Amino acid sequence: MAEEEAIQVEEGPVPVLKWDQGLFEQIVGGYPFSAEWDARYPWQGQTAADALSGYITLFSDFFLEGNFRLSATNFMASILHHYGFHISQMSPMGMVRVRHFKFLCISQGLEPTVEKFRAFYQLIRNMGFYSFGNRGAAKNILISLPKSFHDWKMKFFFIREEVTPITMIFRESDKIEKEELPIRKGADWYMYLLATPNRIFGEQVLVTVAMSDKWPEHSKEVPILTFNCEGMPYHFCSFL
Repeated sequence: MAEEEAIQVEEGPVPVLKWDQGLFEQIVGGYPFSAEWDARYPWQGQTAADALSGYITLFSDFFLEGNFRLSATNFMASILHHYGFHISQMSPMGMVRVRHFKFLCISQGLEPTVEKFRAFYQLIRNMGFYSFGNRGAAKNILISLPKSFHDWKMKFFFIREEVTPITMIFRESDKIEKEELPIRKGADWYMYLLATPNRIFGEQVLVTVAMSDKWPEHSKEVPILTFNCEGMPYHFCSFL
């Protein structure tokens, strides 16, 4: 819990815009976003709570610090559905934990599931947003956490709600039921998941190791990173 408290800002109304439009355009163009998603930089004076009907709010640090990609995966949807909150109610630290867990599972050839996730984490609410804290005696699988998310609540944009595969609801209750779950120390998948640091990866790296959300989930192809002889930018092809 201490690590969460160290990176949050004061409780209260969601702050107004405080980031550069150029960074927004880098995110939209660099990941990239589909034009159909209609990502919108907010007007001056708008807050993160001002998303129009049919749109949701996302924070830049989801992408810059949490390796988040669009469209959202089924695993992300299952997390939001199980815990019953909206993605715009998640803190960047919560995003870091969810995405890191998925990458860790995939690197071991495991299917990331809510059941496995709950073996390590429990839902927490801090400073008005939801995240996940380590579960009791469960081993710590995430090290080298980000030290801070400076002004993250003020760096947001709006985008079509279709980028998530489920209909989300806003969680109204502050109450979180404490879950008493056994530690699955004898399960193979529990033993395979070892403590690893949080790292920020470019899309090229994620595709190369078949961990990108843009790579078909059940594809039998192997991604290949190639360079031409003149040192021009790399590109991807596939190989059966």
